[in-house]
Amino acid sequence: MVRAEAEAALAAYHLPAPALRPVEVGLINVTFEVTTQDGLRYALQRVNPIFGPGVHEDIHAVTTHLARKGLVTPRLVPTRSGDLYTRVGEAVWRLMTWVEGENLSKADSPARARAAGVMLGRFHAAVQDLSHAFVNTRLGVHDTPAHLAGLAAALEQHPGHPLYPEVAPLTQGILQTAAALGPLPLETSRVVHGDPKLNNLIFDPATGEAICLIDLDTLAEMPIVLELGDAFRSWCNPGGEDTLPGRFDLALFEGAVAGYATGAPGLLSPDEVAGLVTATATIMLELAARFARDALEERYFGWDATRYPTRGAHNLLRARVQRSLADALLAQRDAAEAVVRRALGRG
Repeated sequence: MVRAEAEAALAAYHLPAPALRPVEVGLINVTFEVTTQDGLRYALQRVNPIFGPGVHEDIHAVTTHLARKGLVTPRLVPTRSGDLYTRVGEAVWRLMTWVEGENLSKADSPARARAAGVMLGRFHAAVQDLSHAFVNTRLGVHDTPAHLAGLAAALEQHPGHPLYPEVAPLTQGILQTAAALGPLPLETSRVVHGDPKLNNLIFDPATGEAICLIDLDTLAEMPIVLELGDAFRSWCNPGGEDTLPGRFDLALFEGAVAGYATGAPGLLSPDEVAGLVTATATIMLELAARFARDALEERYFGWDATRYPTRGAHNLLRARVQRSLADALLAQRDAAEAVVRRALGRG
């Protein structure tokens, strides 16, 4: 069924005798690798309906800007009629240029974390002078107080859930730790990628250097410390999101921050620099709250049914991993702050 849709979507484009291959990486959009008769490759995607079709205006604006600045980036391929996407029934499909390389689920070395930091820094530096009214506003995506309140409400609403006895003490710990973190510099918004986890970067397998960022549906404006906190949360946990205890690797963090300083020298304000460690812990606790909430509500996050008996069980583990990751970072807070000062020279 989906393949038939994909073939129908391709009819909207000028491509000589394309061949389709499903791509298993990625959870949000259904993706096919397209190879044409003359050897050109593209990514064909069925866009998840959580993203309105207007998101393609954002992708086009940002990728055009990045290309003008000399950065490698996937680009939208226009249809025969010049549109940025096509429809097959109610489904929205798009075609993008293919960027050759590899992506990873977790950092395998400080050098890899550094390469990721350089790439994210170059991206942020390149889009700082972009003037664009974003269609995709992503309101509340990192509204930490709202996510914490949502967890507390879920606890009150689901006292009979089988996982309640485990979620309740976890919730109290998340709320108490978050309350002690302190404020963040959230007054200034910048253009960001929106989901800078490691598998949204493409790396050169020969050199290990990062080539570009992909999965651009989350492009938006928001405080940059939240973007960086999300990045460091993803890059500096060598165990991944399903392995207890979460381990915050200071060497990976040092590589990531040093790389970012190289990619975006002088970009961050003193307040933003000073807030980086707090922002990283905040995002860990925010995600812990979201996973813990879904352990009770069992309606939002996907889960691995081959390894866990229920959605709630998988998301309870994920919540515990993020909570323990925050604890691991805060146990090294002074050392992490020193890493930031050495790399960025202020804060």
